[in-house]
Amino acid sequence: MSAATDVRYLVFDVESVADGDLIARARYKSDTMQAGDAIEEFRSDLVNEGGKDFIPYTFQMPVAVVIAKVSADLELLDLVSLDEPLHRPHVITQHFWRGWQAYKQPTWVTFNGRGFDIPLMELAAFRHGIQLPEWFNMSARTYDQNRNRYNMKSHIDLHEVLTNFGSTWFRGGLNLAANLVGKPGKMVVAGNMVQGLYEQGELQTISDYCRCDVLDTYFVFLRYNVISGRIDVTREQELVAKAKQFIVERAADCQAYADYLEGWGEWENPWTAGT
Repeated sequence: MSAATDVRYLVFDVESVADGDLIARARYKSDTMQAGDAIEEFRSDLVNEGGKDFIPYTFQMPVAVVIAKVSADLELLDLVSLDEPLHRPHVITQHFWRGWQAYKQPTWVTFNGRGFDIPLMELAAFRHGIQLPEWFNMSARTYDQNRNRYNMKSHIDLHEVLTNFGSTWFRGGLNLAANLVGKPGKMVVAGNMVQGLYEQGELQTISDYCRCDVLDTYFVFLRYNVISGRIDVTREQELVAKAKQFIVERAADCQAYADYLEGWGEWENPWTAGT
């Protein structure tokens, strides 16, 4: 069996930053406005309009995308940061979509990727002129279209699962979900720090943060497979142990893995606690 057919799921996360030059051109119609000034002006406008300064994904570009390759039996096979250490947005975008094609269209797995990561990567493909006929299969039956919200063969958004497709608010996000299964969740870096890190040239720090988020997402994905009845807790914990060994074997050469192990926690199994 080839490596491509081994991969059944692609668990991923995207870190992105505001594109100040785009904001200056598209929002403020200026060819002379500095990128940083455009970003700050937009943030100020957003606070005045709605109280929050988060810049919409439509004005952002990917600067780190980490993907975990997972087999049909849910084993972690590999974990890569696209175009590391250069992190060029157009190359990241090309590798992201071409990889999905090369591995025979595995199922994407995300946490809130339906509302952010996937649309951002679609828009990046639009921006850079990358053809995606297999993904934009608009002539297929509605349910079979890859971009259909309820097509979980195409994309499993774990946030959608936990909120019953937006019926509830999952307050706590991936950090909470990871903590519930004993994993680190957010450590030193948080999402609102990414823009500042990028402006300081800390691309590796951003990539490492993204790598840890993908590990959290993978372990939450395993628990999803428990509650959906595909595996039991015993099998889940076997896969967790294998993944931990994967991380241990690479920790000496990757700061993200060393940090993740430092925050590692074991899930407390109530069924073996004698109560």
